[in-house]
Amino acid sequence: MAPVTLLPLYKQECASCHVAYPPGMLPAESWRRILSNLDHHFGSNASLDAASVNQLTTWLTAHAANAGRAAAAPPEDRITRSAWFLAAHDEVPPSAWRLPSVKGASNCAACHTQANQGNFDERFVRIPR
Repeated sequence: MAPVTLLPLYKQECASCHVAYPPGMLPAESWRRILSNLDHHFGSNASLDAASVNQLTTWLTAHAANAGRAAAAPPEDRITRSAWFLAAHDEVPPSAWRLPSVKGASNCAACHTQANQGNFDERFVRIPR
């Protein structure tokens, strides 16, 4: 997955609550569904004005996955339930996801030390103990 320069609005609105997931982690259809339901965004109200939603939808879908395993919409449009994510993390013991410093599979920055820069290279992975 090639790094993409993040849209400032994406960094401002989305990365203020969680890591700015690279758009190529989901297909366009998943991004559209997520952005059309921001008032129920995985248990939070992340509502935005229509112009912001349109801008984010355009950018995310333009850079979405369109080939390979990431191109298949995962259950509930959750990156952590996608086939590619599960395969990439199959060696992570279940106990690691429950560590207080990790708290779950969606907290990429807990192990991927350069996740906030969009770098998920295995060379920069440090699983907390």
